[in-house]
Amino acid sequence: MKADPAVQRRLLDLAEADAELNRVVHRRRTLPELEQIGDAEREVQTKRDELVVAQTAFNDLDREVKRLENEVDNVRKREARDREMMAAGGPAKQQEELEHELQTLARRQAVLEDEQLEVMEQREALETNVTKSAEAVSDAEQRLADIQNRRDEALGELDTAEARRQQERDIIAKALPDDLVALYERVRAQRGVGVGLLQGARCGACRIELDRHALNEVREAAADDVVRCEECGAIMVRESK
Repeated sequence: MKADPAVQRRLLDLAEADAELNRVVHRRRTLPELEQIGDAEREVQTKRDELVVAQTAFNDLDREVKRLENEVDNVRKREARDREMMAAGGPAKQQEELEHELQTLARRQAVLEDEQLEVMEQREALETNVTKSAEAVSDAEQRLADIQNRRDEALGELDTAEARRQQERDIIAKALPDDLVALYERVRAQRGVGVGLLQGARCGACRIELDRHALNEVREAAADDVVRCEECGAIMVRESK
């Protein structure tokens, strides 16, 4: 295959465009925000789980407070009824029984109120815990959103760079002979690199030095001959003499 030396050198521009496109793909795949998002998502889930635990504990105590409130209310109603019955008068035995029941109710009310006070204090502490847990969830969600925004901005910049470089690449490729581009693409698909600059005796694609025989053949080839590395098969662009 033959191609003007200047045309062959344009292959290096094509290869640089492809290398830049590969770098864009690599950066998109290895954005630090991707790992950070995973960590942030796990943190959000952990904080949400902690909030559920705190809310459940609070709800349990809240129900207990309401139960005790109902019991205290019932005791007070029973006490009020007994006092009304005593005020209405009646047999001495009945009065004695009512007095005894009032004493029992008073003791029961005192126990319930002490228990109620203790549980209400516990509920207050748990309510504070729920508030802090909810704030922690909100903070974690905000951190996640911030990282996602940074990721989206980075991806947007990479998309723009990729589109611009792809356009440049297409322009270069269209200006080159089809058979030369086809050879370059075939080698690149097989080896990862389709062309390299021959520097001294070293292939710029695989970085391996040519042996003396291969180097002599390259030097003896016509300027418009498309020569290839015997090691990697890449097109070797020679520096103009």
